[in-house]
Amino acid sequence: MIKAVIIDDEPLAREIVKEYLGTYTQIRILQECNDGFEGLKAIQQHQPDIIFLDVQMPKINGFEMLELVEELPAVIFTTAFEEHAIRAFEVNATDYLLKPFSKERFDKALQKWLDKRQDTAPVQTDALLETAASSPLQSNRVVVKINGKIKIIPVQDIHYLEAADDYVKIVTQEGAFLKNKTMGFFEKTLDMQQFARVHRSYILNVNQVTRIEPYEKENHLAMLKSGAKVPVSKTGYPKLKSALGL
Repeated sequence: MIKAVIIDDEPLAREIVKEYLGTYTQIRILQECNDGFEGLKAIQQHQPDIIFLDVQMPKINGFEMLELVEELPAVIFTTAFEEHAIRAFEVNATDYLLKPFSKERFDKALQKWLDKRQDTAPVQTDALLETAASSPLQSNRVVVKINGKIKIIPVQDIHYLEAADDYVKIVTQEGAFLKNKTMGFFEKTLDMQQFARVHRSYILNVNQVTRIEPYEKENHLAMLKSGAKVPVSKTGYPKLKSALGL
């Protein structure tokens, strides 16, 4: 039996997917969810083989929800917003369905996955998430999971980011939060007019800088409003000066 979960904030959209799945006796719908919070819990609880996921939903969007899933199922996206579709979804998603979609289009997407389901390769969504992160949906906030709870951090609240092994430490007034991403990921997705890669291990919110002081050799220290001191390397110094308009 194939396990499926439907995640969409529109009841009619969920009903359509349910109706279309009715002809597939080998697929069992374990849960319907109307937002990303419910969706994340359902995935953790049921460990479905496939999810039908809306992109734009209240609270957290579909992309943000996927970032928080540890064991990713196959994903068929459903969306009414074409600008979120073609470039991102064709990277590594199983498929995407642009609302309103027909039974024929639905069958094509699902059959594509069923045909490939015997492949031993795991579902790959890293490239999808990397691409989708440049979407306007995600450019103004970062979503993290803390002790099973979800926290949304507006990017303007970030003081700086620091590399921490396989994670990035996001430092704010409230404290530090870990995100399972790379510094390169944030360098690509954050607005580099507001942030600067000042060091191999640091990305800095330039709005937090109060002054820059010389440090060992050709290095510097950026002094922040919070009192924190962030190292600025020789190569990072010109980037910081440029971002500050100096």
